[in-house]
Amino acid sequence: MPSFVYVLASRDPNGRTVTYVGWTLDLERRLAEHNGSAKGAKSTRGRVWALVYAEKHRTRNGAMRREYVLKNDRAFRAIIRSTVIDD
Repeated sequence: MPSFVYVLASRDPNGRTVTYVGWTLDLERRLAEHNGSAKGAKSTRGRVWALVYAEKHRTRNGAMRREYVLKNDRAFRAIIRSTVIDD
């Protein structure tokens, strides 16, 4: 079953861009959960998130492995933060 690794971006109260990396089977549903319900990850609640990056993987295990890599890749996340355009 196809799985996705995704990166979300939002602004913190000080105006800095923050990112969140996760994996899911359904990108649209997961973004809605982060933005509108109590089912989003605890660290994402209370903010408005935008999907800024996604990768499709053939397996759940592949997506989970890639999520781990992206969560620990500070240079990648810095690039994402620096490329997010203000509204």
